[in-house]
Amino acid sequence: MDTVTPFALAARPGDTDAVVAELRDRAEITDALHRFALGQDLKDADLFASAFTADAELDFRPAAARWGGKPPLMSGRDTIVGTVLALFAGRVDTTHQVTNVRIGVDGDTARLTALVEAQHVLIDAPDTHALLKNPYTVDLARDGSRWLIRRMRIENTWLTGDPLAIFGT
Repeated sequence: MDTVTPFALAARPGDTDAVVAELRDRAEITDALHRFALGQDLKDADLFASAFTADAELDFRPAAARWGGKPPLMSGRDTIVGTVLALFAGRVDTTHQVTNVRIGVDGDTARLTALVEAQHVLIDAPDTHALLKNPYTVDLARDGSRWLIRRMRIENTWLTGDPLAIFGT
C-alpha cells in the first residue's frame, strides 16, 4: 500500500463505478482518523472507540521518546479508549487538526499517512500546554462499509510547551 504515489486515485478515469467506490473508501478511511481525533477532543468515548478494531494497537512511544516519555504500547480498543481518555479526563483539553492525508488501498486493508497537530492545554493552568506536530502512519481494515484503525504509529517532528506536564513520563 503506497501512500506516496503521484495520483490521488487508483481508479481509472471514466470508470465511474470504480471512482465512486474508491472515493467512498477514501472518505471512510479519513473519517476513521477524524473519529480518533474528534473523539478525544469531545471526550466522547463512543466516538473515539468507533475508530478502532477490537484488537487495535496504538503506538505513541516514538512521539513520547522525543521528550523522554515511556508510554506502553496500547493494545485493544478498550485499553486504548480507557487509557487515553482517562489520561486527560478533567485535566487536559485537546484539539487535533489533521492535514496532508495520503491513502493507499489494497482490497480490505489500507494505509493512511497524515500530519496531525495536537494541542494539549491543562484545564486548571491554561498557560501550561504542549503543541505537537506528529506524523501518523495508520493501518486500517474494512468493516462493512466503514473502515477501522488496526494499527496507529505516532511520531513527532516538533513540539513546543511542556509535554511532561501534560503526559507525565
